[in-house]
Amino acid sequence: MTAVAPVGEMVLGLPEVSLRPFVDRYVGYREQADLPLVRRESAGVFVVLILGWGAPLEVTDPRSAERGASGVDSFVAGTFDGWCTTRTMGVGEGVELLLAPLTARRLLGLPLSELTNRAVGVGQLPGRWLDRLRGQLADAATWPERFALLDRVLTGRLAASPPADARLDWAWRWLVASGGQEGVGVLADELGWSRRHLASRFRQEIGLPPKMVARLLRFQHACTALSDVGSHAVLAPGARPPSDAGPFAADADPSGPGPSATSSARAQAVDWAAVAARCGYYDQSHLIRDFHQFAGATPAALLSARSTLAG
Repeated sequence: MTAVAPVGEMVLGLPEVSLRPFVDRYVGYREQADLPLVRRESAGVFVVLILGWGAPLEVTDPRSAERGASGVDSFVAGTFDGWCTTRTMGVGEGVELLLAPLTARRLLGLPLSELTNRAVGVGQLPGRWLDRLRGQLADAATWPERFALLDRVLTGRLAASPPADARLDWAWRWLVASGGQEGVGVLADELGWSRRHLASRFRQEIGLPPKMVARLLRFQHACTALSDVGSHAVLAPGARPPSDAGPFAADADPSGPGPSATSSARAQAVDWAAVAARCGYYDQSHLIRDFHQFAGATPAALLSARSTLAG
């Protein structure tokens, strides 16, 4: 199938200062897709919150139809250890937030074990406050008004919720700081917990065991490293970067347009063994296996697709 780029706009908003330790940014969007628009969404150790209005979305996990959401414009997707797809057609508008697991746990008021590998329409969540917020965002006239509304509501929710367990919060930050490259046994020793207790606490509150969290953090690091292919650190010996080296589209779908000659050359020029070592993988095969599981494609295919869409 030939992918057709949607027509639309994206507006970035910075939360107020007190919220920035919890919410990185707001992403407002409006897009029109005259043909079905399918995106492949990579796994991630974060929670996706979409508060939208307009064209509905289908969220599908190829491993299980029961894990997805159908005909929703607003949903929460918990931490996922596999890729999924979204499908929409028409005019959609909304705000997207990416939340660290323990922030999402406080905002939603439920352990993330209830959302692991699931996408749930906001109308199905306790309290229905997100459903009301979605309606208020739709009624607001401008993006600054919407972002200010998010500031007020999220600040109030966090103020009314108990803080995360300090030891679990420290463990999460420790794994993030290491890029998922430190051993889970070392983390358990640092906390004075058994590995079994550490795994139980992570599954309940974050939705995934710490070993999987570490793998996903390492994968996210590797995805970021794809943007560095223009540096000699990741090029094969003697290879030269293609002339169009530059930024890539963040949400490229490898099922979209085929790679151009230049983007294929870019992927072939990368020293993937060096990328693997830099990101904490045993070898190139280890890197590729994780990309297959978490993104549904090889890193070379993702790089080629991103380069094509950015060109």
